[in-house]
Amino acid sequence: MEKTLQIGDHLFVSKLKYGPKIPNTPLSFPFAQHTMPLTVNTKSYLNWIQWPYKRLKGFTHVKNDDIVVFNFPEGDTVLVQYQADSYYLQLRRVAKNDFEAGNGRFGRPLQSFDYYMGMARKNVLAQNEITVRPVDKRDNYIKRCIAIPGDTLRIINTQVHINGKPQKQYPGIQYRYLVQTDGSRINTRTLEKLKIYKEDLHDWGNGLYEIPLIAANAEEFQKLGNVRSVQKKIRPQGVYDDEIFPHDERYPWNVDNFGPLWIPKKGVTINIDTANICFYYRIITAYEGNDLKIQNGDIYINGVKTGSYTFKMDYYWMMGDNRHDSLDSRFWGFVPEDHIVGAPRSVWLSLNKEKSFPFNIRFGRMFRPAGR
Repeated sequence: MEKTLQIGDHLFVSKLKYGPKIPNTPLSFPFAQHTMPLTVNTKSYLNWIQWPYKRLKGFTHVKNDDIVVFNFPEGDTVLVQYQADSYYLQLRRVAKNDFEAGNGRFGRPLQSFDYYMGMARKNVLAQNEITVRPVDKRDNYIKRCIAIPGDTLRIINTQVHINGKPQKQYPGIQYRYLVQTDGSRINTRTLEKLKIYKEDLHDWGNGLYEIPLIAANAEEFQKLGNVRSVQKKIRPQGVYDDEIFPHDERYPWNVDNFGPLWIPKKGVTINIDTANICFYYRIITAYEGNDLKIQNGDIYINGVKTGSYTFKMDYYWMMGDNRHDSLDSRFWGFVPEDHIVGAPRSVWLSLNKEKSFPFNIRFGRMFRPAGR
């Protein structure tokens, strides 16, 4: 969410706005999300009691463009050694880079990607320890709700469209830009003034830099005397990225050109087949607890052959304002309603990681409304 929020912001979160959830896992250590303090793999909760999802009435519902705190949907399975990463994203990378690419290098016949995923799963599990977490014990994420149940989402050359209309542009929305200078270096004071971290500055040599910028900062760079051009990076339409949802070559989407995609709504029945089941497989199985099998081109849910499905929950589409550096719904898909935690209210502490105490305290951000 940088620059809408700053790295080092500590937030007060209201669980009342959208209605507090009854804990799925009531036997837990207080104020610890999933791991005991000062430990690496000691769970802060017990699975002896698991309550079903229930939410008390809140003040309002999640709306388009709300900033929302939610449990990470792909956080159900986590590699203990790499808890900040998505287990499923790791599997896809190993399947592609190690097994599929390896077959190509050695001239072996190519197999289906599901075959490589099976090999990757065995490989990753043999080398790593995994842990499985209930919904309320998955990591907390914070993103902007781009689309709500029943919306149709599309991204065209980085511009988000909801139901055919362009999304409102917020001052904190950030993209990666290529900045070409006359060969001279960019002044570090300029970076500090524009609140750009040194580690975010990629120097490609010969005066070419890749920098994450909001629109206002891009305009400031264009005014610098040693800057020759400032150009937003955009992946073209039709270029398939296998890390992007639904991870199917029939949908050649990427972070900058995506969709159209309809967001599932509770109670709505849709037709399903082998062409679109990639969108809803995780909803039907992981989120709504059904058994799904595909045999000879037919879909079976809980042992019954079917061509339709009725959603049991509402779903949302979350994206970070730091559009080119955000692990969000473009990578792992829909966010179920039972994963919604609440809304950020204010910043109670903000620390600049590039400075030492007490100069690292951003007093100007403290007790300000979050996201402003």
